Amino acid sequence: MTRSATTSQSRRAGSKSRPRSPSPAQPSPPNQGSIFVNRLAEKARSDAVAAPATIDKLLKLATSYLPDEQVRKIAEAHAFAESAHTGQTRRTGHAYITHPLAVANILASMRMDPETITAGLLHDVLEDTGIDKQDLGIRFGESVAEIVDGVSKLSKIFRSRAEAQAENFQKMAMAMAKDIRVIMVKLADRLHNMRTIGVLSNEQRKRIARETLEFYAPIANRLGIHSMKVEFEELGFQALYPLRTDRIGAAVRAARGNRTELMEELRRSIDKALATEGIEAGVHGREKHLYSIYRKMKTQHKPFSEIMDVFGFRVVVDQADDCYRALGVVHNLYKPVAGRFKDYIAIPKANGYQSLHTTLFGMHGVPIEVQIRTVHMDAVAENGIAGHWLYKSEDEGLQSGQQRARQWVRDLLDLQQRAGNSMEFIESLKIDLFPDEVYVFTPRGQILELPRGACPVDFAYAVHTDVGNSCVACRIDRNLAPLSQQLQSGQSVEIITSEEARPNPDWLTFVVSSKARTGIRQALKTQQESQSIAFGRQLLNRSLASANKSINDLDFRRLRRVFKEFGVKRLDQVLAAIGNGQLMSYTVAQRLLAEDDPDFQGVAVESGGPVAIRGGEGLVINYGRCCGPVPGDAIVGHMTPGRGFVVHVETCPNMVEVRRRRGTKELIPAHWAATQDSEFLTTLRLEVNRKKGIIAELASTLSEVDAGVENIHVEERNAEVTSVIARLSIKNRSHLARAIRRLRNNVSIISITRLGS
Repeated sequence: MTRSATTSQSRRAGSKSRPRSPSPAQPSPPNQGSIFVNRLAEKARSDAVAAPATIDKLLKLATSYLPDEQVRKIAEAHAFAESAHTGQTRRTGHAYITHPLAVANILASMRMDPETITAGLLHDVLEDTGIDKQDLGIRFGESVAEIVDGVSKLSKIFRSRAEAQAENFQKMAMAMAKDIRVIMVKLADRLHNMRTIGVLSNEQRKRIARETLEFYAPIANRLGIHSMKVEFEELGFQALYPLRTDRIGAAVRAARGNRTELMEELRRSIDKALATEGIEAGVHGREKHLYSIYRKMKTQHKPFSEIMDVFGFRVVVDQADDCYRALGVVHNLYKPVAGRFKDYIAIPKANGYQSLHTTLFGMHGVPIEVQIRTVHMDAVAENGIAGHWLYKSEDEGLQSGQQRARQWVRDLLDLQQRAGNSMEFIESLKIDLFPDEVYVFTPRGQILELPRGACPVDFAYAVHTDVGNSCVACRIDRNLAPLSQQLQSGQSVEIITSEEARPNPDWLTFVVSSKARTGIRQALKTQQESQSIAFGRQLLNRSLASANKSINDLDFRRLRRVFKEFGVKRLDQVLAAIGNGQLMSYTVAQRLLAEDDPDFQGVAVESGGPVAIRGGEGLVINYGRCCGPVPGDAIVGHMTPGRGFVVHVETCPNMVEVRRRRGTKELIPAHWAATQDSEFLTTLRLEVNRKKGIIAELASTLSEVDAGVENIHVEERNAEVTSVIARLSIKNRSHLARAIRRLRNNVSIISITRLGS
């Protein structure tokens, strides 16, 4: 961990003072919940004082499942860490070594391997002492040194600024991908800091608690570590909302007294029914957690009484087939609720969780939620990937949770590489951390897990990015279906692809998985870039043709200085900038030709100005709809991404605004070519007296002077006056003047104004 201010969210409870004694916690500002905040702080202090971590407890835990030689190495690591942290203290007043000891105890209680426990003891020595990574590797092994180094690099995660937070989470993804044990040490470190969070100020507590609820708890859940996830949520909820915690806790304690007798009666009935069928099982009542109650009340809009009316039990058996036998027993004992059965044994959750879930109508009509699982499944449910260190086996199935966790980390790394920026990555990550799973089948019978609300496009990208990029249609349960249709668990999905197909931007409006969103964005970006390059090549070749040259004739080894002037490094970047309108092909061509050939003399397209408008010369030319410039108008232009060179009348209000905000450097003087054969669009506003047939009269008048009418729009002003917006096709300014003069001859016309001029 770290001493820097930017890491307060992960280490404030473990801050050191060196060598002075710790400063007292800052007082909480008075507020409605201050009495509960102070109570939380006092409880944290008393807990820390009453039960500091000890080496004896750690060694006892390690001895219960590790050989003596490995236990001795853990003891050696403790002695090394204790010496390294001499003189450092925590805000609780204890020697700093109690923190890494507590982290190691948490890891040992999860029965982690000795290298992870050793790394837990040493996780602060690289950052806070004079020890370096090489020394650590020589003494305790390269694996331990890599884990400690990985944890140290995560010390600045979740800083206050969102951008920095996102960028640093990307570092976590990389460290996790290298060795997933890094995140185990990080989670244990955060858990102990949350247990002693009461010594911090109110502001610090709330910030750290919010980060814990938003990221650490979901990560623990994603890795299947239920016990840690629940403790993160309870401690975070208590620190963030002390008043709500106190009230819900009091209500739970009051309700518990009324439930105890019925709870025990239900437990005995289930236990007796299982014993009658010869099934050895442990039946335990499940206590509802405060944060879980609060979240259901908030998101499902349920009253407290309705949430507490449900009784939960867990049945733990020896073998997987006993789970299904036990399910039959409880279904015979109490009537099951239709549609409330889930088989997570046949189809495990993404984090490796396995169990049977069912809901029953118990005695007196009370609802009962029952989870049925084996001893091994229960260990994995509580400790996630760490639970697999408990049961070393050649059976690949027992390692599936660990494999799933590693696959998730690899997917994180892939997501990081595809994301356009760090904020896009963190947005996709949040989607991935809160999945409500849907399980669907491929045509070959493989099971894919997708977030709730996923559609066939999400499915296609889950199969492979190339499948998603070339997706054109789908079949759901062998019937053709729209790509936007939401999938349901148990459906079979077949994707129809085409080599010529490309992702549709509209897909982003209905896909929900992070992999699909990043895949679509990446493909669209590549597709747009390739189109811009092709268009830019065409425009640049057209401009070079005035000097009887083409791109292939230039020696680009001599043109690096020109590229630097344009702020690019490669030819493709120049072409893309031309294609999307950021650079003018004519200007680029003149500079390239001058640099390539010292004797080259640039030739103006037309004398009298740097840019002549004749609908070509390598420029993508558009005309501002706001002012509708026509030949004869004084004009200027500016480059607009995606539209090229846009021409405006000099007095156009939009150009006045550009001058005001950006200065004259944004504007490029322009003039019209000597001859013009084209027609140009401009707009007139006419105020006319209302009468029948006036629109027909206007159209007839304009036709007489050979002015085309693109459209006419009528705006009602009042009972007597009508405002008419007419968009005309005009050859030049003289032609426009002739049309206006002819219109003024109509006595019904009150005034004529040209828009934008």
